[in-house]
Amino acid sequence: MHVVFLSQSAVAGSGGTAWTTTVQPSKVGVYDPAEDKGAAKKADTPNAENNPNDEAPAKAEAGGHNGLFNDETLYPTAAQCGECHKQIYEEWASSNHAYASISPMFHKFEQKFQDLTQGTVGTFCVRCHQQVGTQLGESRETPLWERAAVSREGVTCITCHRVKEQYGKVNGERRVEPGTIHEPVYGSGEQSVIKDVLADKDSYSVKTSTDGRGNDIHEGMVTNDQLTKSEFCVSCHQVAVNLGIKLEVVWDQYRDSPARKAGVTCQDCHMGKVPGKPEGYATAPSAVVGGKEINPGRKHANHRFIGPGYSVAHPGIFPHNTKAQAYGIKDWLAFDWRAGWGTAAFEDKVASGKIKVDFPKAWADALDREEAREIIEENIARLDKRDTIRKQVMENGMQIDGPNIEGDPGVGRDLAFSYRLKNLNSGHNLPSGSLGAQPQLWVNVALVDPDGENIWESGYVDSNGDIADMHSLDVAAGKIRTDQQLVHFQTKFLTTNVKGTDREMYLPVNFDIDPLPHLRPPQIPTTVLNHPPLVRMENRSLPPLGQAQAKYRVPGNLITKPGKYRLAFRMRSRAEPIYFMRFVNSTREMEQSMNERMLDFHVSTVEIEVKG
Repeated sequence: MHVVFLSQSAVAGSGGTAWTTTVQPSKVGVYDPAEDKGAAKKADTPNAENNPNDEAPAKAEAGGHNGLFNDETLYPTAAQCGECHKQIYEEWASSNHAYASISPMFHKFEQKFQDLTQGTVGTFCVRCHQQVGTQLGESRETPLWERAAVSREGVTCITCHRVKEQYGKVNGERRVEPGTIHEPVYGSGEQSVIKDVLADKDSYSVKTSTDGRGNDIHEGMVTNDQLTKSEFCVSCHQVAVNLGIKLEVVWDQYRDSPARKAGVTCQDCHMGKVPGKPEGYATAPSAVVGGKEINPGRKHANHRFIGPGYSVAHPGIFPHNTKAQAYGIKDWLAFDWRAGWGTAAFEDKVASGKIKVDFPKAWADALDREEAREIIEENIARLDKRDTIRKQVMENGMQIDGPNIEGDPGVGRDLAFSYRLKNLNSGHNLPSGSLGAQPQLWVNVALVDPDGENIWESGYVDSNGDIADMHSLDVAAGKIRTDQQLVHFQTKFLTTNVKGTDREMYLPVNFDIDPLPHLRPPQIPTTVLNHPPLVRMENRSLPPLGQAQAKYRVPGNLITKPGKYRLAFRMRSRAEPIYFMRFVNSTREMEQSMNERMLDFHVSTVEIEVKG
């Protein structure tokens, strides 16, 4: 019998099941981009403007964001925009767009990609994830603490609202227009009343130049109606790498979908009032200026950009929090939040001498640690709120029917049953987004006997948290058996190995043939073969409104006693598999965070009467 990794206990009065994952926490660490291979030699301290606790470098490096020809004032930050657009800023601050530049997983994957391609990829990845930083001339390997504040914001306000042309290109092909905070922005133009505010600057206490008093605002709004269309999202959500394999395929899926035929846009589901459903928009003031609500009944597009992704970064660094800017990135990375720094219990032990810690200079003062802890707790609460919305997105996008049990369950007889899983999303596959390694979506189902023992399970995880397929390190080591009945929807790459057969891989790289693997452009156009030579994709995701059957059979020899059995079901969603995180040299802390916020949804339990 296979090893069971999930224990269950009945929830009193609920008829549900409580699941407890037995994956052990990893050793706590912090992500440091400087440990990546190929990282350029940089000064230890960032610009003082970005990090007031550190000293500025003696001399700005040529080509960096402090270079002679690069003016950060031409790229306003989201924090500046948030002075008037507070609600939008708060929504954006915990979004995946805001996470794009900070994501430790992005940096690890991007570095691995650079290594495999001998650096020939250049700025291919960062021009979406750190577009403003790329335009400022920052090197792709520049660590976060040396980047401009606006570069660390990833897909920030101006990434969309300073785009004046209607691009329809893929692979990050568009440009942010430089301009100070006072330059006009680009928007949908819907019910704009910016002219009214500009006509009464004194009353609203605003200014559109460096002269005078008041809050700095943009002088006008220019309409770019593509902001409300799905085509606006194409630039970064349809991406093919150098050898012709597509890593982002949302546009491919959407353009042939029922949603597009019905006129439903990406924005309708991802910026609407109901997570993942095109059920209209909320209303809210477009801004609060000088303490006055501006256009309070206006249509409000939710800037959380609702989706299933989540953060594995240090909670002092993400979500974005203006209070956290009092400390530098490197200071936050040195703050051991998991050890309880700044909590009353921890600080009492330090004060009484029960524990001794050699604190970094930045955190030597207990008051600083306590202030930082307040920021950490505030950010964790915001991440928890996003988890609630993630769950709503997944449950709104998927329907589960079942279990459908075959025959009459009895002792010693095989128990056959199935579930019907349907993608309720009419716009794209489930899951969608990046293909290959991520994301993961799978079924976890278990049978519990009358004594409360978990006698059978599918969708279980190994000691690292990975599902028990061919990529599980525990399966490879013979510690556990392969889950032969696993039902999952993770797309994989297939590469042709030495013997001419296909092998399932998590990158389109043939490690069997090449002593030094490379990602090479194909000699034959991919339009001829419909895929690069020796590489293709195995797509297991559900198409829009598509459905699948999850079929299972519990061997009769496991059903040894009559009585009431419980069949527990849940869907599981995770942004990255652990085996892939290890492939790109992620830290143990990143792995732990990835497992901790793994999402369980559509959790249910039914009772089955087994006769003797």
